This record gives sequence, structure tokens and C-alpha cells, in this order.
Amino acid sequence: MIKNILLIITIIFFSIKCISQNSKSDDNSKEVIYTSPKLVVGIVVDQMRYDYLTRFYNRFGEGGFKRMIREGYNCKNNHFNYIPTFTGPGHASIYTGTTPQNHGVIANNWYDKFGKEIIYCASDPSVKAVGSNSELERMSPHRMKTTTLGDQNRLHTQLKGKTIGIAIKDRGAILPAGHTANGAYWFRGKNEGKWITSTYYRNDLPNWVQEFNDSGKASSYLKVWNTLYNINTYTESGEDKNQFERGYKGKETATFPYDLATLKDQNAGFDIVKMSAYGNSLTADFAIAAIDGEKLGNDDTTDVLTVSFSSTDYVGHNFGVNSKEIQDTYLRLDKDLERFFTALDTKVGKGNYTVFLTADHGAVHVPSYLKSLKIPSGYFDEDAFVQKIETFVKEKFKVEGLIEKIYSDQIFFAYDILEKNEVNAEELEKVIAHFVLQQDYIDKVFTRTQLQEANYISGTAGLIQKGYNQKRSGDVVIVLNPATIIYSKTGSTHGSGLNYDTHVPLLFFGKGIKHGSTTNTTNIPDIVPTISALLGITFPNGATGNVLSFVLE
Repeated sequence: MIKNILLIITIIFFSIKCISQNSKSDDNSKEVIYTSPKLVVGIVVDQMRYDYLTRFYNRFGEGGFKRMIREGYNCKNNHFNYIPTFTGPGHASIYTGTTPQNHGVIANNWYDKFGKEIIYCASDPSVKAVGSNSELERMSPHRMKTTTLGDQNRLHTQLKGKTIGIAIKDRGAILPAGHTANGAYWFRGKNEGKWITSTYYRNDLPNWVQEFNDSGKASSYLKVWNTLYNINTYTESGEDKNQFERGYKGKETATFPYDLATLKDQNAGFDIVKMSAYGNSLTADFAIAAIDGEKLGNDDTTDVLTVSFSSTDYVGHNFGVNSKEIQDTYLRLDKDLERFFTALDTKVGKGNYTVFLTADHGAVHVPSYLKSLKIPSGYFDEDAFVQKIETFVKEKFKVEGLIEKIYSDQIFFAYDILEKNEVNAEELEKVIAHFVLQQDYIDKVFTRTQLQEANYISGTAGLIQKGYNQKRSGDVVIVLNPATIIYSKTGSTHGSGLNYDTHVPLLFFGKGIKHGSTTNTTNIPDIVPTISALLGITFPNGATGNVLSFVLE
């Protein structure tokens, strides 16, 4: 009897244990292994150095940059890990998770050695503009070789998740949005002042875009641009009147205020809006309209919205890193971001979206300003350099036309002429590299043979290699001295592998993101693998970056 009771108790015990284990197993089967925000928003601020965050921090409001830092994660030591640092490669690298070595966008413009012409990173003669009759607006992402975050999200969701790209610049809208985007929209200035697209995406403008264009919003920014606050309080930037800024045609000095309506006819019409701080405000207006117009974040399938604020780049090129104009542009952008985030809170819902913010490159201080402070810097005469190299090669090898093109710090060989005259390409590389290195303002030189046969893991060589595409790049690559540029002596530019061009912000906030910061090195190609891991989707097909697991909850 006692034995039977013990047997029954034993059976009951093991039955309860099994039920408990099965229950745990069922719980585990429901465990969430990825995060599904209704909307992922990627923000790129064109030409934003990291130190703009710190220089202007005390002047920012609470709802823009500070909100991202306060609620999200700040990667303080984030860099581009390749050369060149231009807009086209920057946007492509951010959203493909790799470098020009793989995605193929090696510059904004590059020499096509097969077609024997200079081509633009987003140009596509097979399509037509939609919303404009201009032949200059025939654009698509077809030159970008790999997929983007938006492409992978579209594939993962069986094309249910939307992707929309927006920027004043065509390349800032098109390359981030990727190949499968539902739409990419950019601003046509001149005498039109409209947001447009191309037949790559659709054959007509959607109603919401047409309504926005008809609203007169672009015209409303043809007004006086003065400082947001008293200019005397802008102590984080240099004197308003100086010799290092270009300004606008029709105004004698590059000083506030600027009457854009008066100046527009001498500055390409509506182009003056995009070349002012108001271009960012117009972009924010359009991005907010897109959320409603495309019903982004309206269901449980993740959508992707890419927004690039391009006007910061135009202002930086015109006025430089240390200008009152650049400070005012960032203070106004901060307010535009706050307005945009408030719209996301209202339309998508707090806790329902994830945002990252970064830049496509930084910028150098105006070299003429640096020279006035006795900091090494300079200006490179590219035309004189081209003439000197071509003359040297002709005299050295007694052959005309061995160099086919010198463009964008690269030398391209005419291989048909090399073959015809039995000139060895490696010998030509070495001779040119030795000669170039002796020239003023040249810091380093790399040859095709070096970049194809060696594996550089650090330093300038490593940056060059990651930006070097075997099929599209040249045969000799030139690196200028620090703070030496091919540009006018007013305004600023970018393109190098030095910290002023590579060190850019990287902020994450929203659903699935921890609060915190790091000074550990992060790289631009790490962004999309991190967001892909958050979403539980496949990385873009050429991605080489790492997942920043410390950012994710």
C-alpha cells in the first residue's frame, strides 16, 4: 500500500516537472529575438564634423541633438574608414554597410575608363525626370553595385515595408534609398523650386508631392536670412566679416543679413534656398509631409525613411567651418530636428520608431585661415600638376598619350597605347609615383600594383585601399599634404582621410536602443549591420561593417 502511494507521488512529481518544462519551452518559443519598430529613420547631415555637436551644444534646444544624446546612444569616436570622403561615397557607404571598394561609388564624379568620359554617381541616361523637364535630372542608383538597408528590409518583408529617400541633393536621396525604393525625391532649384523624382521609381508625382509643390512652401523661404539669435552671442564662431568667405553674388560682403528674395536672380533662382539654412527647413517640411503622404509607420511592418540635410554642405563650402553662417545653420537645423521628432512622436508614436544620425563627411578649416595662424596648409594647382606630369612622361618614355586622364587625385593609363608601344604598366607606375612624390604639396603616392597585391590594415594606405575599386579606380593614387586642397581660397571642402574629414557624429535613439556613450572607435560601415541586427534582417549583400552590440538593448 505504501509502495503504491509512493509510486503515485513519484508519477505526479515527474508529470508536474514535465508540464513545467514544456511550459518553459513554450515560453522560449515565444521569445522575441529582434525588434520591430514601425519606422526606421536614417538622418545624414551633409558635411557635419563631430565637433559641431560639442561647439554648439550649449546653444542647442532640448528636443533636437540633445534629445538624441539624452535618450539614445552617442558614439563619440566615429570615423569614415576610407578615402575619399565625398557625398556620393559617404551616403552609399552609410546605407550599404561597406566602402567604395565594394559598392563602387568611388566619388561624386569619376572617370569611366571604359566609356572614356566623366560620369556622375547618380546619373542614368536610361531614365527621365518626373516633375521637371530638365535633361540634367535623369537619375537613379544603378551605378551602386550593392544593396542597402532599405533593399534588405524590402526583401525581408516581401516588399510590404516601404522605403522613401529625401534630400535637397539627388545623390543624397537616391543612394540611401537603394535599388528597390518606393520613391526618392530631391529638390530642383533654378526657376522651378519643386521636389522631383525620375522614371526609375514612377511615371508621375504622387498627389502628396504635387500638393506640397503647389503649396508655395519653397517660395516662402525666399526671405531674409538673419541670425536666429543676437549675432553678438555667437561666440563659438569667428568674426562675421573676414576674408575667408565667398558669400552670394550681388552682395558685396559675406555678412548677415541676406535678403534671399533680392539675391535669387543672381544666384540661380531657387538654388539660393538650398544654399542657405532654410534648405534644411524645407527638407524637414517635406519629410514630415512624406510620413503622412506615404503612410510611413502606419502598420506593424517596418518602413525605412532616409533624410539627408544637404544645405549644411552648401553653407560650409561657401562660408567655411568657422563662420557665423555655419553656426546659425546648425542652430536652425537643431530646431528643424526637434520639429521632425515631434512629428514622429505624433504620427508614428513614441517608442515606435528608431533613428540614427550621422554625416557623409566632415570638412577642413579654410586653409587660408589656417595659414594666417601659421598652421601648415595650402592650395594645390591641379592644372599645373597635370601639365607637368604629362610632359615628364612623354619625355621619359618618348611616347605620346600614355596617360589617358588625371582626375580626382588619380592617374589613369591608356592601356592600348601602352600595349602598342610595349610600355610595361608596372614600370610606368613606379616611374610616375617616384616623380609625383617629389612634387610640392604631395604627401603620399600609391600604385595599382601596391593596392591590389598588398593588404593594408591601417594608416593612409588602409584608407586608400578601402576606397579603391579595382575596376573603376585609376592606376596611381595621389594623397595631398594635410589641410591642402584643390579649391578656392574662400570657403571649405573635404575629401581626405584626416580627422577633420573622417570624424563625424553617430547618434542612435528610439526603439531598441540603449542609453549611453562610447569613445571606442566605430566606423561608418558599422551602422547598417547594427540596424539590420536590430530588425533581424539580412545585412546588405556587400556589408563589411560590424554590429555595434553595445548600442542595442
